[in-house]
Amino acid sequence: MSNTLRAVHQQTLCRSFLLENQSNNHPWISSSLSYRLPSYSKNDQACPHNQGPILSTRFLGNSLSAWKTKSQQEMRRAAYMFPHAVLVTDSSPQVGGKFKLDENSELQIVSCFPTSGSLLQIDFQISNGGESLVLHWGAVCNRNKDWTLPLRRPDGTKVYKNKALRTPFVKSGSSSLLKIEIDDPEVQAIEFLILDEAQNKWFKNNGQNFQVLLSGNRGQTLGASIAENINVTLPEDLVEIHAYHRWEKNGRQTYTPKQEKEEYEVARNELLQEIRRGISLEELRATLSNRPETVKEKVTSEVGIPNDLVQVQAYIRWEKAGKPSYSPETQILEFEEARKELQLELEKGTSLDEIREKIMKGNIKSKVSKQLKDKKYFSVERVRRKSRDLMQLINKHSGQPTEWETSDVKKSLTALELWSNELEERFDGLIISRKLFKLDDMDIMVLVGYNEGKMKVFLGTDYKGSLLLHWALSEKAGEWMVPPSSTLPPNSVLLDKACETPFVHVSSADPAYQLQLLEININAEHYDGMPFVLYSDGHWIKNNGSDFYVQFGGRTSKGLKDAGDGKGTAKALLDRIAQMESEAERSFMHRFNIASDLLHQAKDAGQLGLAGILVWMRFMATRQLVWNKNYNVKPREISKAQDRLTDMLQDMYKSFPAYREILRIILSTVGRGGEGDVGQRIRDEILVIQRNNDCKGGMMEEWHQKLHNNTSPDDVVICQALIDYVNSNFDVNVYWKTLNDNGITKERLLSYDRAIHSEPNFRPEQKEGLLRDLGNYMRTLKAVHSGADLESAIATCLGYKSEGQGFMVGVQINPVKGLAPGFPELLEFILDHIEDKMVEPLIEGLLEARTELRPLLLNSHERLKDIIFLDIAFDSTVRTAIERGYEELNNAEPKKIMYFISLVLENLALSSDNNEDLIYCIKGWNHALELSKRNDDQWALYAKAFLDRTRLALSSKAEYFHQILQPSAEYLGSLLGVDQWAVDIFTEEIIRAGSAASLSVLLNRIDPILRKMAHLGSWQVISPVEASGYIVTVNELLSVQNKSYERPTILVAKSVKGEEEIPDGTVAVLTSDMPDVLSHVSVRARNSKVCFATCFDPNILAEFERNEGKLFRLKPTSADIIYSEITEGEQTGASSRDTSDGRTPSLTIVRKKFAGRYAIVAEEFTNEMVGAKSRNISYLKGKVPSWIGIPTSVALPFGVFEKVLSDKINKDVADNMNALKRKLADGDYNALGEIRRAVLQLAPSSQLITELEEKMKISGMPWPGDESEHRWEQAWMAIKKVWASKWNERAYFSTRKVKLDHDHLCMAVLVQEIINADYAFVIHTTNPSSGDSSEIYAEVVKGLGETLVGAYPGRALSFVCSKNDLNSPKLLGFPSKPIGLFIKRSIIFRSDSNGEDLEGYAGAGLYDSVPMDEEEAIVLDYTSDPLIVDGSFRKSILSSIARAGGAIEELYGSPQDIEGVVKDGKIFVVQTRPQI
Repeated sequence: MSNTLRAVHQQTLCRSFLLENQSNNHPWISSSLSYRLPSYSKNDQACPHNQGPILSTRFLGNSLSAWKTKSQQEMRRAAYMFPHAVLVTDSSPQVGGKFKLDENSELQIVSCFPTSGSLLQIDFQISNGGESLVLHWGAVCNRNKDWTLPLRRPDGTKVYKNKALRTPFVKSGSSSLLKIEIDDPEVQAIEFLILDEAQNKWFKNNGQNFQVLLSGNRGQTLGASIAENINVTLPEDLVEIHAYHRWEKNGRQTYTPKQEKEEYEVARNELLQEIRRGISLEELRATLSNRPETVKEKVTSEVGIPNDLVQVQAYIRWEKAGKPSYSPETQILEFEEARKELQLELEKGTSLDEIREKIMKGNIKSKVSKQLKDKKYFSVERVRRKSRDLMQLINKHSGQPTEWETSDVKKSLTALELWSNELEERFDGLIISRKLFKLDDMDIMVLVGYNEGKMKVFLGTDYKGSLLLHWALSEKAGEWMVPPSSTLPPNSVLLDKACETPFVHVSSADPAYQLQLLEININAEHYDGMPFVLYSDGHWIKNNGSDFYVQFGGRTSKGLKDAGDGKGTAKALLDRIAQMESEAERSFMHRFNIASDLLHQAKDAGQLGLAGILVWMRFMATRQLVWNKNYNVKPREISKAQDRLTDMLQDMYKSFPAYREILRIILSTVGRGGEGDVGQRIRDEILVIQRNNDCKGGMMEEWHQKLHNNTSPDDVVICQALIDYVNSNFDVNVYWKTLNDNGITKERLLSYDRAIHSEPNFRPEQKEGLLRDLGNYMRTLKAVHSGADLESAIATCLGYKSEGQGFMVGVQINPVKGLAPGFPELLEFILDHIEDKMVEPLIEGLLEARTELRPLLLNSHERLKDIIFLDIAFDSTVRTAIERGYEELNNAEPKKIMYFISLVLENLALSSDNNEDLIYCIKGWNHALELSKRNDDQWALYAKAFLDRTRLALSSKAEYFHQILQPSAEYLGSLLGVDQWAVDIFTEEIIRAGSAASLSVLLNRIDPILRKMAHLGSWQVISPVEASGYIVTVNELLSVQNKSYERPTILVAKSVKGEEEIPDGTVAVLTSDMPDVLSHVSVRARNSKVCFATCFDPNILAEFERNEGKLFRLKPTSADIIYSEITEGEQTGASSRDTSDGRTPSLTIVRKKFAGRYAIVAEEFTNEMVGAKSRNISYLKGKVPSWIGIPTSVALPFGVFEKVLSDKINKDVADNMNALKRKLADGDYNALGEIRRAVLQLAPSSQLITELEEKMKISGMPWPGDESEHRWEQAWMAIKKVWASKWNERAYFSTRKVKLDHDHLCMAVLVQEIINADYAFVIHTTNPSSGDSSEIYAEVVKGLGETLVGAYPGRALSFVCSKNDLNSPKLLGFPSKPIGLFIKRSIIFRSDSNGEDLEGYAGAGLYDSVPMDEEEAIVLDYTSDPLIVDGSFRKSILSSIARAGGAIEELYGSPQDIEGVVKDGKIFVVQTRPQI
């Protein structure tokens, strides 16, 4: 053995140093850069290519043999992987590298190394960077982790917080340049980041600092240390010797070839680390040589380590690493690392028995044996999820917000309330506070006002006996100060520290309204409040054993009136909460009891009432309200009050399924409350901790006093801070970090009634006991205060009993009955994996547990509250696990991200009252996963549709929460003086606390991946018009549709629903919303030559928003928009809508007259009788191919409305409408709604009924009156709604823009029998997005076409088809509309005005078509729709639609806009018009 090694030594020592690919491993460049650098060095030629191969060592058993010869290429590959020191002969080499900063920008670094006496120069160049790039940098010296700031700095360098330098790049054309010179020999490295100040965007090197590694004292001899030389090769013989020593130390194991290579490189890296620390080659050689002169075989009596100990130690390592997903090969290496760790313990003198005792704790042995039962390595267990029908998880409970309505039975006001109301009216809003104290036999009302510089205190009581007020003033709570003599009311007597004043009787004829009153005027403004007690007939009267106290601070009632009218809230409830807040702030006991008392009123107010309770409790939980004020309360009393409130919430959860979601949020905000006397144990067990661990003084005593006075959720944080402090070996900075991270500052600790002044100060010998006892105490605190603590929730449901000493003595909680078989084992799995780094199995387990728990949640279980809290804990744990799993998804395949999306969707659905849409989204993502696994060529397009639908579901949920919560937050927040920022973000924070926020993150992560794989790009161009204009951002296009912009404007609108008008002066509309290509606003944009597009990339839209007010040019292509900022001089040539006075031509239409007939059949449709819609449908009949159906039609012609209005039976309606039209002419646009309502009051003439019945029966249509009088009334109301739509806002303002005389507009009504359609479609026989006349474009929706042409969210299925091959449709996108409209056999009444389809003006879609019966909105499940999942069926239907379009265009000889439906595979066309 030794002879072999000696030969190795001789061969390597006699050999010259080897130069290894020095351009990739130059010592001036750190390993963080070197693996990307190209070969720029001039020294490759100096490399001895004819050098013989290097011998390395191979360890097999107890023998040492020569490794196989390696080629130069293999050595260069190794050098490329690992940074080496290199000998350099050239005096000023250059080395460089290129780095991709983002899609457009690239960083290039070129370093010029110094000759003797010269400076090191580092040149930075960034191509296509921003205008405000800055190098954020510093130097690393002498192993100091903190940056030092070199004195030699480029011009413009600024010092940033004394921790870094910031040097601006110099812009040169499209590049940004910077040069740094280093003259300090102590500088070992330069580290830096790049900051784009304008965008506040940082550029990093794979999440780390960029680093340029420098040598130490440059220009000295080769014999010096690496820190004093430029480049020195690491001799291979040192690597081989060190590798041999590692092999010996590790027990001379048998290595595979792969392990040999890994060991060799580990040895190399360890030596390189020593070199970086400043150790020279000579010192390294000496250190290695100090081991046996000749490396010979050690003869030691090594103790064999039992395999079971190695397995346990490997398991412990695996758990600490977060249970990563190791391959079998990696796990074998882990076993060897575990063996090494145990061997080191043995070498330190630890016996095997001591090691066994140390690591064999708890049930770890059974865990290890379970893991190794069927395999030879550790892997994360997974729950086998039961196969379930997702449809069984659907909830359809939908609580609609309702306004608070006062009970019909009005409560009569008491004498005190009448008196206080009169005072508030007299002082006109100058009352600061009103407080009512209710005692057993009396009420006391105290009002505080501020008038003419004086504080006024008014006291009133209904007490019948004589009464003295024993009172004082105070500058801070708790003190009594004698009042100044100037403040004393008549008949007052001054005492030592107080004053006594008798109440004055006020007589009344009614004994019930006799009061005793008192008024006190106080001049000084520096008093905080007034303490008092009462004295009557030798007895003192107190407030539940304490002094009464009235605080002077507050806002005037005039300020409270500024809170608004409380619209959209349970106002009466919120007003009551505001009145009771001064009582509620005394303690949690008071607040919870008041909340319990108010729950009945909240229940009567419906969902808005519960919203008010939630807002109030949330303001409390976020510390916007006072938690405790001058009141000592026992923890058991808080626990009892908490139990009372949560029990009442549990009962409401049983009785009101539609409110369960909001009740869950209230419960999680309030917390669990105590079980048995757990609340009192908060008080008792702190004494146990102090006694067991000898820590009775200092911070622990102060905390004990605080707990004794009033416990709160802050105590959970304080306890966690103490645990973290002890775990960190008593680092007090860790204690403060935990507190501050959870919102507890030093000031807050001092603000408690029993303040905490001191920091913890424990001793090392207390560590084990403190961790044990504080851990137990944390469970007690969480059991009371936390509604989402998993461990305590599980313990409560599984039950526990403690007998003996210490914590929880005598506490017994029985298990919840009815849990599914295997549920306890499922909970054990969850607890075992709660901290796993790989979160997917944990989330699966949590969701399986939630699903198993669901039947109990839906029934009136005797322990429902505990089950709810367990489910809340599961929900919360899923959210935290998902957030922890983001890193796991960084480089994940789309399939994995989609699977995570389905898991988070399931979690959200299980917490939602109305989750049908969410369930169908889950089914869609699951189907997308199946398609991707089958490599279906359309899986990404399909997944993108469900991504869009999922976003719509999240948006809908956010709007719902905003509707029911935000008005209450704003109104109650203003009443209670809550910080405005907390009010503004209230609903946002509620949403962020749920799964919706995590889901949104995942959707944003996969969106660009799907768009790329589906070849969708970042834009959908709806109207491809080149435009230039000034950018204006708006939230909703609807909010500006009637505005006129003075200069060409590019509108960036977050919301575009589809029915809006485009404002005058607008040249482009860009949105993230998804209006249909054939929606009203889309048609309007194309007809008006306005650029209109949806942008899917939020970064692009954010860029437009940042450039608001700037002039931009847009150049659309078929799938993209090229945009750039331009000057005003460049604006000419880009299309823009003319904004001059004559920009819109006026249109003329002829007023139609009544032709003497109330109804006509299709054969009688003429230009004078009906509009183009009716005439076109009549023209088609008998001319289209027989396989295209045309519905039977009749019409109420032009002039019928005017005739009915002029009938004497409608004289009052006519007079009212004339008055309303005058209001409208004067600019009062509210008259539009009033006119529509007036039209609905019209009565039909008998002749109209007779003629319409006759014509409908002649045409074979059913007459509604034959069914019942009610059915005819329904039909008549539908007709009137069509007429009334002449005055809808969109139509009225649209006709004004084109100067169309609104009075000349006449409305015929086309009557058709509704086809109960499977699908509806719209065809444009010339592609509207590209203008390609050889291509048909169509959109298809499930159900009736109203979801396609109306403002229904989501996209329709879209396709194009070449007219040369109408049997080969090309799918562009799957549908994302969540709602379909369906109707039974019925009749529809369609608008058909003389103001539609005019040349240069498309009035289609402005007026209403109204079915006689109301459509039913159905949430769509596309995974069961053959049009989506059956390719053959889809091709057949889409081809038929395309062929129908082709046939009708051929019939008319011009491009057509066609509407139709599909029923049982047959095509029906219901109308057509020229495509404009």
